[in-house]
Formats: sequence, C-alpha cells, structure tokens
Amino acid sequence: MREPFVVQRLSGWGRSSWESSHVYRPEQRAALARLLASGQEPHYIPRGLGRSYGDASLNRDGGVLSFLRLNRFLAFDPETGILECEAGVSLGEILDVFLPRGFFPPVTPGTRHVTVGGAIAADVHGKNHHRDGAFARFVLDMRLLTPAGEVLTCSPETEREVFWATAGGMGLTGLILSARLRLRKVETAYVRVDYVRTRSLDETLAALAANDERYPYSVAWLDGLAGGRSLGRGVLMRGHHATRQELPSRIRDPLALPGRACFAVPFDFPACALNRLSVGAFNTLYYLRHGAAAGVLVDCERFFYPLDGVRDWNRLYGRRGFVQYQFVLPPETSAVGLSEVLTRCAAAGRPPFLAVLKGFGEADPGPLSFPCRGYTLALDLPAAKGLPGLLEELDGSVLRHRGRLYLAKDSALDADTFAAMYPQAGEFRAVKARLDPKQVLSSNLARRIGLARGAAP
Repeated sequence: MREPFVVQRLSGWGRSSWESSHVYRPEQRAALARLLASGQEPHYIPRGLGRSYGDASLNRDGGVLSFLRLNRFLAFDPETGILECEAGVSLGEILDVFLPRGFFPPVTPGTRHVTVGGAIAADVHGKNHHRDGAFARFVLDMRLLTPAGEVLTCSPETEREVFWATAGGMGLTGLILSARLRLRKVETAYVRVDYVRTRSLDETLAALAANDERYPYSVAWLDGLAGGRSLGRGVLMRGHHATRQELPSRIRDPLALPGRACFAVPFDFPACALNRLSVGAFNTLYYLRHGAAAGVLVDCERFFYPLDGVRDWNRLYGRRGFVQYQFVLPPETSAVGLSEVLTRCAAAGRPPFLAVLKGFGEADPGPLSFPCRGYTLALDLPAAKGLPGLLEELDGSVLRHRGRLYLAKDSALDADTFAAMYPQAGEFRAVKARLDPKQVLSSNLARRIGLARGAAP
C-alpha cells in the first residue's frame, strides 16, 4: 500500500528557489521506516520547520519527510536538565515548556523556529560559540534510523563516527528519531547586555578579540552600507543570563517572558521596497541609537530572536527572495578577508541589507560541521540579476582566505569549491556509504555539492 503524501511547493527560508515536492507527514516513527523501505520515491530528505535558507531540505524528483508531527517530549530530569525528545520538537516548544522551570537551550541560533533534528543536522551555533561551541556538544546521544532500517544509538563515545557525521551532515546519514540533550539552568528569562558602538571593521574585530572571553554571549551588527573608513562599523552586543538579584522589583515572575507584540508581513513586498535609501536610513538610525551602555536588561526573546517578532519577515525581500551568505575565516586572515568580501559587495552595487558578525571557538569533530576558530559573517543579499556571479566571486575570496561556507544557508556552492572548503568531506562520504549505500537520502544541496549521486538541480 502506498503511503499518503501531499504535493506542496516548498522553498528554503530565503525563498530564492522553489520545488514542487511530495511531502510525507508521518505521525509515528514506525512510518518512517516503512517509507524508507517502500521505494515509493527514489530518495528522501527530512525537513523540520524549513529554516535552512537555501535548498538543504528541497528534493527535486524525490520525497520530503516532514517531522512536524514527530514532536513529543519523552523524558526530563529536573535535577540534571537532561531532556529527551523527538527530532521534530522545536526550540520554541522547549522554551515554552522549560523556561518557566528555569531551563534554556544550551545553544540557540537566531530563531526559535528550529527543530532539534534540524539543529543537530546543521550543528547550529549561537552567540556563545566562542565559549561553549555548537549544538552537538550538548547532545548526549541520539537514535538514528538508517536507510537500511537499523536504529543506531550514537553518541560521542558510541558509534562516534556516525554521531559526528550526523552533526552537520544535513540529514544525509539517517533520520534522527530522538535525542537527549542537556539544557542550561537559568534564574531568569532576561539577559544583561552591554552595548559598544564601533567605527570601523578593525575596531569591531579588536573589541571582539579583547572582550569576548568575558561574556557568554557576543554578537555584532554591522552597517553593511557603510564604506571607506567606516567599512565594518557596527554595534557590539555582549551579555549574560541575568540573575534574580539583577532584576528590578517590578518584575514579579523572573522566569516569565514579558508580552511581545508580534507583527506579520501579510504579502510579498515590492522588490524596490528595500533599497539603499530605506536600508541606509534604518542603518543610520540603528547605529546612532545604540551608543555605549552597560547592564541593559533585555528579555531572552528580544536578545536571541529579534526577527521572530516579525512573522514571515522573509517576505520583505519580495517574490525573488534573498540569499543569506555566511562564511567563517580563521583569525589570521579575518581582517583582510572580511574587508574584501564587504568591498566586493559594495563594488557590485549589492551591499548587504543585514550583516551580523560573531567570533567562533574551537571546531566540533564533525567533518561537515561549519564553525571553526575565527570570525563568521552572515550577509543578507536580495536575489536579483547578477547575484550568481557575485556569489562566485565571494566564494573565491573566502577560499583564498582559507574559509568555508555554512551549508545550512548556502544556495549556490559548487562541488569543486565545496571539496576545497571541506577537506574532511571524504570522511563523511565513507560513513554515508556505509549507512546509505543505495543513496536513499538525498537533496538538492547534496547533489549540487557532490554528496549524493545525481545531477545538480
């Protein structure tokens, strides 16, 4: 009997590419094994909330396995903060249930709308990577369904190669059924934040290097339209979880998030809505508004997830969508490489509308895990004519400066450049060949960069 599916047009969060897909929505883990064994589709890729920006969860001529109904909490130990849950549980659901109990995700990206399975598959990072590393470091173990129908329990100690190939493996080693992770104990739902305004890229990097170790969380917003001596100017935000003693008496429940108005973008904006004039005015106001300030109390949602307050904010970029281009460079090449990338964008007439800079600590052992020691810059670039050529130029700059791109956000990387950026990819292929010899798991991204057989989309 054929498993039911719906035909749905899907994209990544950047909305720059779309695929009409056969989407399967299993409600029980047993259905996943049946689907993989059925041969109903030539290949499958798992998908959570669709927050990878490019084509990592798109699958032309194949099936997409939605995990949104596989989102059950399985166990929790309040003494240790260890949570066991299915892969479809989102970080937002964890926050809603466990922040009132005094627990917070140990690592979180810039949105709460990410599933645990997706966080592992991309080995996501947050504002605390320089201190704590990426998400997989807090995963004690996980249960992985291989395409052959075997369920493996893997951890950093047991089935180590499988564990680290899956962390950052973009859903290509197997289907994560459940995971046990250690949550962080917190006293309040607030962060104490120090703000510093910088006047140039050199000043921004110097401020990050000098003080990052003092703060658990650190991130810099850059004015992507600033040039000349002001290239790379920005606002550095660094903070720590506030203690109960640091809260004013007016806050009666320290673990309750204050009400937050959520706005929605109801339609695709015209392509001309975001332009140099409108974005430049916003950037100038933002830069001038955030001068030096210490100990500012900010609730967790506003600090960690500022864009989540605008539902469907990706529609601001119009029907063509946008690309988020994120790369990391080692410390010794960061200043020159970051400056080169920003200058190339400006010279092409495509300065980024949003630019975020963070420092990274030590890399995870995963052969495809993105973060490594250095500095990472994420740029929002509207999709328009000529963008592919610019992205190719930027890839060349990143490669020359010994950097690499983030697969969870990539939209255009080719197989040769990927191989040069990820020299350990052969280790990943060896694990995938053992777990998935028939190439049951595949995606547009995997075929484009040579991690799965088949023509690139």
